[in-house]
Parts: sequence; structure tokens; C-alpha cells
Amino acid sequence: MKKTREVKVGSFVLGGKNPVRVQAMCNTDTRDVKATVKQIKALENAGCEINRVAVPDMDAAKALGKIKKAMTTPLVADIHFDYKLALEAIKQGVDKVRINPGNIGDMAKVKEVVLACKDKGVAIRIGVNAGSIKELKKFSGQPKWNDKKWAQVMVGEALEQANLLEKLNFKQYLVSLKSDNISRTIAACELLAQQTNIPQHIGLTEAGSFLAGTVKSSIAMSRLLSQGIGATIRISLTEDPKMQVRAAYEILKALGLREYGPNIISCPTCGRTQVDIAGTVKALEEKIYSDKELIRLSTGKKIAVMGCAVNGPGEARDADFGIAGGRGEGLWFEKGEIKYKLPQKIWIKRILEEIKK
Repeated sequence: MKKTREVKVGSFVLGGKNPVRVQAMCNTDTRDVKATVKQIKALENAGCEINRVAVPDMDAAKALGKIKKAMTTPLVADIHFDYKLALEAIKQGVDKVRINPGNIGDMAKVKEVVLACKDKGVAIRIGVNAGSIKELKKFSGQPKWNDKKWAQVMVGEALEQANLLEKLNFKQYLVSLKSDNISRTIAACELLAQQTNIPQHIGLTEAGSFLAGTVKSSIAMSRLLSQGIGATIRISLTEDPKMQVRAAYEILKALGLREYGPNIISCPTCGRTQVDIAGTVKALEEKIYSDKELIRLSTGKKIAVMGCAVNGPGEARDADFGIAGGRGEGLWFEKGEIKYKLPQKIWIKRILEEIKK
């Protein structure tokens, strides 16, 4: 896959040989500055690198300046239907605006947004979702297109928008081509990558619940990322936005593209288990993945939480450290070597102590 050009968004340079950056979107009312800032802070602590907020009206657009001042990460304004909201968002100091050529208005309005971005050094994401492409207006129902045709139409609309930006000598933009359909999304992203060097923001749209959405997104994103497609990623889950961040990093980590937190291995438990392994793992992950410093300190470490001696120190001997459960207690081991016993109530405390060493 050929290298894409680079686009600057806040403190990050996207595309080229730069790391794939993780993005999430707040689900707060943007007009509620306090609640939105609180969620963004939580997302930043979870490792989110780019944060997006919805801008449904002018009150939300005018709140962006206060939100931006409270952040350390780049802010993206998500704009639909009204180009004036994009102009106000740019005025308020956002780092990127996301516009959809299927619903933002005529090209004259898009041009005005582009010129404002050019003046303020703001990047643009051209967002093309399969459900809102202009071509669909010609049909009373869903057209019976195959994946190749969907890809051609989606890429065509994205390039129509991109060509306007290029005519205005504006190159600080990315493109996203999304659907809730895995094959359709892959086909569109691959086609754009074949035809251009534009960096892409990737993800499925409306991916679903945490489990179903993560599975679907993993299949689609691994196909794209393994080809070098993707400058930023968002996993769109019907979940706490922090889990969008977690899921994105886990995909990148599994593909060897980014490091993020520890590799926690744990057994599925069975009838031999006499301790709460599931609760321990969940509580441990919540502690680590809500604390930026713990994420940093634990990155690269392999930690085992096992249910019994059968799958404890032996099967997890390559873990840096871990615990094998017994009856209300466990064996602490390091690199497969048993050190001592400790009660379950202090397992998490002991693991966190070891991470901080």
C-alpha cells in the first residue's frame, strides 16, 4: 500500500508513516460544557487521542470554545445540515470539522467552510456514510447494488468533495467511508486507497453493542489496517465512549501497530475455580484503563490471573507476574516461579504495586 500524505490535526500529524491515532465521540449534550469536559477528561485518561463532539445547533457551536480550552487533545466538531455551524465551530477554535457532502448543502456552502478552515489552519474530514449518500435520493427504497457498486458510489461522492478542496488548494483533509456493512466498508476504503493518497479515518458506523460491534469492527478494521489503510480509527459502539477507545487500542495492539496497557491473560474458569476470577479481571482492567499513568507503566507487561494451579504458574510461566487462585487465596508467581500466597482481597492492590515498580 502506498504511503498517504500527511494532515495536521492539533498536535498530531496523521497519515504518512505516523501511528494510527485513536478517536472517540462524546455522547453528552455539547451545550452542557461541564458534562462534556468531564467526559473528555475521562476519555483522555483512557488514552483517547482525538475527541469529537456533536454540534446540533448554534448553542452547541458556541460552547466549543470553552470546551476546547479545558482539553489537552484535539477537538473535532461533527457537523450536519447547517454549514453555519461549521463556520462557528472554526471560529471557536476546533482542530477539525467533520462534514458530510450528502447533507451539508450545496458546493458554495462547502466552499465557504473550506476557506474558513484554510484561514484558521483547521483540518477537514469528509465523512461519507452509506446511508446518507446523495445518490440514494434517486431511489424510493434501498438500491440492489453489490459491494463494488456501493464502493464506487461512496468513493465518487468523496472525491467530488475532495476535488473542490483541491481546487481551493486545500490539502489538509481526510476521508472516511463508513457503513454498518463490513464488506461494503472494506470495499470502499480499499478503492479509495487504490485511487488516491488521501489519509483515511476508518471504522464501521452503527457497529452495535459492545460484543457484537467489537467483533464486527475487528474483522473489518484488521483487513484495512493490515494493508496500511487508516490514519485514525473509531470503534462506534453503543457503549460508554471509553470502551470505544479500549476496543480500538485492543485491535491495534493485536495487530502489532500500537502498544497500549498490559497483556492480561486469564482463564475462562471451570468447576475447579474457587475464587472470583471474572470480578478480579474486570476490576483490574477498570483500574488500569481509567488511569493514563497506569496504562503507560503497564504497557508491555504480561499479567496472569488464573483460576487454579492447573492453569496457573505452568501455563502462564511466560507472564511477568501473576496469581493462581485457590480457596479464597492465590499463589503469587513471577516468570513461572511461585513466590508466596496472598488472600484474594489484596490481589488487585498487589498487582498494581508491581505495575508501579
